[in-house]
Amino acid sequence: MAETDFARHDHSTCIATGLARAERICAARALRLTPVRRRVLEILLGAHRAMGAYEVLEQLRADGRAAQPPVAYRALDFLVEHGLAHKIERLNAFVACANSGREHAPVFLICRACGTVAETGWQPLAGEIGAAASARGFDVEAVVAEALGTCPNCREATAP
Repeated sequence: MAETDFARHDHSTCIATGLARAERICAARALRLTPVRRRVLEILLGAHRAMGAYEVLEQLRADGRAAQPPVAYRALDFLVEHGLAHKIERLNAFVACANSGREHAPVFLICRACGTVAETGWQPLAGEIGAAASARGFDVEAVVAEALGTCPNCREATAP
């Protein structure tokens, strides 16, 4: 399973790989990856941090699109619904999915200094949460696991 981390790298590879994966997923599911949906995903893939809907909307407008808030929200809802992005509840923001096309419930590591979000491959339902739920006869529908801290880049930048 793919994971994201805090390593500095060329985002163009992330963008190209993520868009190609999204196109394959949408084609296989007979979904429309409209130009706006594609651009919103591209924005999220290039950011590697959680972005609010209005921040995405500002980028769409900067691209010359006459976008209104519902346009951004509909595109984000589509991406989340189809597993191409995740909503980071703590921040009321969105991040591109590192494992699109797979059923998963990852843990997100959120840097409180720079806002970068890393998606882990850890599966809460496969561990203690799943075991505790099963022992009680509980069917888990969703798990949102978000850890707040400081990434290695920010820690390094503030080190004496």
